[in-house]
Amino acid sequence: MNSLVAYDDSDSETDIGKSEDAVSSEVNLANPAASTVGSRSGFDAISESQIQSVDYTSGSKKNVFHNDPLLCHVQANKKSLAVACHAALQMATRSPEQSLSPLQKPQVLSENESYSQKRAHGDSGVTLQGLRPYIPKRLRKEKNPEAEDGGESISNSANLGVAGDGMSINISKYIMPYIGSKYGATAIPTNLVFHRREHGGPINVVRWCPVQKWSHMLLSASMDKTVKVWDAVDRGCCLKTYSCHSSAVRDAQWSSSGSGILSGGFDSMLHLTDVETGSQVFSGRSEFRIGTLKFHPADPNVFICGGFSPEVKAWDIRICKAIKVYKAAVQQTLDLMFLPEGKEFLTSTDAVSQDSADRTIIAWDFQTGAKISNQIFHERYTCPCLTPHPKDSVFVAQTNGNYMALFSSLRPYRINKRKRYEGHKVEGFAVGCEFSPDGTLLVTGSSEGKVFFYSYRTARIARTLPAHGSACTSATFHPVLPSLLATCAWDGEIKIWQ
Repeated sequence: MNSLVAYDDSDSETDIGKSEDAVSSEVNLANPAASTVGSRSGFDAISESQIQSVDYTSGSKKNVFHNDPLLCHVQANKKSLAVACHAALQMATRSPEQSLSPLQKPQVLSENESYSQKRAHGDSGVTLQGLRPYIPKRLRKEKNPEAEDGGESISNSANLGVAGDGMSINISKYIMPYIGSKYGATAIPTNLVFHRREHGGPINVVRWCPVQKWSHMLLSASMDKTVKVWDAVDRGCCLKTYSCHSSAVRDAQWSSSGSGILSGGFDSMLHLTDVETGSQVFSGRSEFRIGTLKFHPADPNVFICGGFSPEVKAWDIRICKAIKVYKAAVQQTLDLMFLPEGKEFLTSTDAVSQDSADRTIIAWDFQTGAKISNQIFHERYTCPCLTPHPKDSVFVAQTNGNYMALFSSLRPYRINKRKRYEGHKVEGFAVGCEFSPDGTLLVTGSSEGKVFFYSYRTARIARTLPAHGSACTSATFHPVLPSLLATCAWDGEIKIWQ
């Protein structure tokens, strides 16, 4: 079985030129007769004492050419050729585990590739002939990333590799059986699988990667100015930290392809970060601090964002500019939600007073920027989170009145006064809520650190989970694995439950 042998250092252009000039001086050890090129006198010019045997087993270097380092011939007597052939046979049949000379020690990359060897600095001009050229380490890692990271799904530097559909990482062995199959019934998780606390500040949101085969990755946006990507299924470890913001990161979203992360924060900056390289594919500065953002469901190059401003803006990544502005008589936007097909979207604002609660939830036409309705919610509570049902034409609004209200997502967006999800506490925190992928459960965090599971049909509490010691700000079900839940808290904790 052959294997590719290479060194980490690379030849300079000068060395490469010298190597090409010395091709004629190489010795074909596999065919000694082919090495007897030139006159007989050329062989006689080299004394037999100049070539000694090589002890590769002990690792010592006994083969020393005392004269010109670019000697291109060896003495054509049987004894010298036999010694050279014997040394070549020893090296070709040696296992990678055996110790070699420091100048000859190889790095084994693959069992199915052939040997290649470059001339080491300070060594003689004699090289092995008829072998594959040296491949730089960077190219080897791109072609075979598993050889460098031990076959793990992703390295600590997020070396996902670009190939084919954009990424070449191993699919999680736990997710693989579920890919392409129908989502099963959601059960309420009770067991703690992973518990991580590497953020240096409160965590605002956690989100699973929407691409099924990469859905073992979980992103988190924190007030410590960073966004982290985690392997939250196989190993429960942080894969990559992105520090592109100079202030707290308020929200972050996966791109539809799973190859990028869009983030916005209190530094008024918007960044679309390439997951593989950590570079910014898009960067833009807003006139206000970002509080929330969403990708357009039909156009992956367009997103909307809002925050500490009466305006909501739509941006196009391709031209790095805002293409639409939506203005309302409010102070800030708390959350955004696209309705199906992306023709309309909703904003949750802080426009409440003692006498009026209109403009708390506003419906907008995405293309024209016109307001469709601002009389959707009439109670005097702000709504820090809006979330759609995965199957029915309804959505839920988290309120600071310690309950969640149910609305129709069809005009005129009426509230369901007979169904209210209550029992948890919000108390001013931006507590998120979400439906399970099958739509049977509604999960929300709470200011007490508990996670509440509600039955969507009955609006009753199915179970409470004492998850954190501080406010639980986000809870989200895995899109593929039934009953796998990720939660985060104000004290910087991330927990995975099943």
